[in-house]
Order: sequence, then C-alpha cells, then structure tokens
Amino acid sequence: MPMEKKKAGFVAIIGRPNVGKSTLLNNIIGEKISIVTEKPQTTRNRIRGIKTINNAQIVFVDTPGIHKAMKGLNLFMVEEALEAVDECDLVLHMVEVHPKIEEDGNVWHGITEGTLYITELLKKKGFSPEGKKAFLVINKIDLIKKQLLLPVIEKFNSCNVYSEIIPVSALHGDGIDLLLKKIVEYLPESPPFYDEGVTTDQQLNFRLAEIVREKIYELLEEEVPYSTAVLIEEITERENGVLYIKGDIFIERDSQKGILIGKGGRMLKAIGTRARQEMELLLNRKVYLDLTVKVRKKWTEKEEDLKRLGYSRK
Repeated sequence: MPMEKKKAGFVAIIGRPNVGKSTLLNNIIGEKISIVTEKPQTTRNRIRGIKTINNAQIVFVDTPGIHKAMKGLNLFMVEEALEAVDECDLVLHMVEVHPKIEEDGNVWHGITEGTLYITELLKKKGFSPEGKKAFLVINKIDLIKKQLLLPVIEKFNSCNVYSEIIPVSALHGDGIDLLLKKIVEYLPESPPFYDEGVTTDQQLNFRLAEIVREKIYELLEEEVPYSTAVLIEEITERENGVLYIKGDIFIERDSQKGILIGKGGRMLKAIGTRARQEMELLLNRKVYLDLTVKVRKKWTEKEEDLKRLGYSRK
C-alpha cells in the first residue's frame, strides 16, 4: 500500500469585523491563539495558528476585519488582511448572515453590502471554482433556520467565486470536521513547515501584550479600547522563581488615562488581575505583572508610533 502523501499549506481566514474568525481559529487549534471579544476590530495583526492532522499541516492565518479604512491603524489592519489573501494557498471567507421570510413569502438573504464587497474583491483577484481557491464559511448556523440556509447558499453560489460553501458554528464546533477535511483536499503536497506540537509562531511578548489588550476590551466600554496599544517591555525571572513582566499601555488622550486607571486605580488593577491569571495559565508559573499607562497623542495616526507598537508595514 503506497504511503499517503504529505500536504501542507497556508489558509487565510478573512471577513468583516466580528464574524467569528478568531473564535474559529481557537476552536480548530484547541487553545486560545487569537484574542476574542464582543467588540469589532479586536484582531489587528495577522496571527498564525498551526493544526497538524495525520499527514497534513494547516497553517491558519487569522486576519483583521476588512472595513473601509483611509489611514493609520485602520489602513494597516485592512492591508494585513488583503496581503494574506494574496500570499495564502487557500482563503476562507467567513460570513454571518441573518436571512428571514418577508411579508410576500420570499426569502431575504440577509447578506450585507460589506460581505458582498469582499466577495467582489475576491472575484477581482481571480478567485473562482476554476481559478484561485476560496471557501465561503457561513458562521453561526445555530442561529439560522435550516429552510432559510439553502437560499443563502444558492445566492453565494451564483457569484461563481467559491470552490466550497460550508456552514459552521465556530463557537459550538458544528461543521468544523467537514471544513478541515475539505481544506486538506485543497492543500498542495508539501512537507510540514513546523514541528509537530507547535500551535503558533507568535513571539511570547506579542501573546502577553494581546492578553492585556483583551482584558482592556472586556472591561472598558465606548472608544477607549480602540485607542489602546500594549507593549511588553521586560520579561525577567526573579530569584524566587516568579516571572516579572512589565507592560506599557498606550492611549491617545489624557482623559482616557483616567478612565483606564479608574478611581483609586481599581480599573487598572482589575485589568492586571485578569491578565496575570491568564498569563499564569499560559506559562504554567507565577507571574508578577507591572502595568503602566502612558499617553501618546494620536498614536493611531503617527507612522513613528505605529511602527514602534507593531502596526506598521513600512
């Protein structure tokens, strides 16, 4: 019996903000690779999660949500996503739809203009069943009535962009096995890129900074989270075996500093406590987390600041 040929490739996960891309990645890998919050545009960088199964290795690339962006941080995020589309072997376009039956009895597909914009973008880039390969992944199928799903699939099929259309629930895991099976079918023959057991190629500093940023998103409302960036400045092992981690939280305005620190420092303490607990689970050791809040006016627009904080392509 001939040996099964090894396959490996890069798979970009793209879509509008907040459709469940990071949730899908984390569910597939089986650990938290990409931070997840209820707020849109949480993911800012391309994040790789590595899934090794049988004779195949899939390197997933989670990307920021594609939205209209003109400059600064938002432009960086969209460019990150679009570059992944060009560089990967396969693209998963993840969508969320809300179909319903209208008064005249017809089905309204519930597909937004933003979603169709990405479909058209893929078409212009040469994606089709006969060309470059993209799957449509319809997320949150647990919230869609089954009789309404077929008209949605037919609508997307008529675009002649997608090689496969697969409904899933990223949160509950429905459809994930089929999705993985189909991805492997489309991957090129290749030896693996990473050793077995490796689940991400992110640097530790980046992962720790993202944990802090996630807790800020969870605990703070309104515009403050979008104006925050986190930089881990130091990781040092103390004599008592505790890992000392120093992080700076950057915001754009003095008024935001007061909100982030909170009355009597309570908010910053809550952020630090939640982040430290997750870091200890990740690292399996005691952590002392030292967070400082700093104001960098309009950092989301200044190239020098964007570069320092890891959000620049120049």
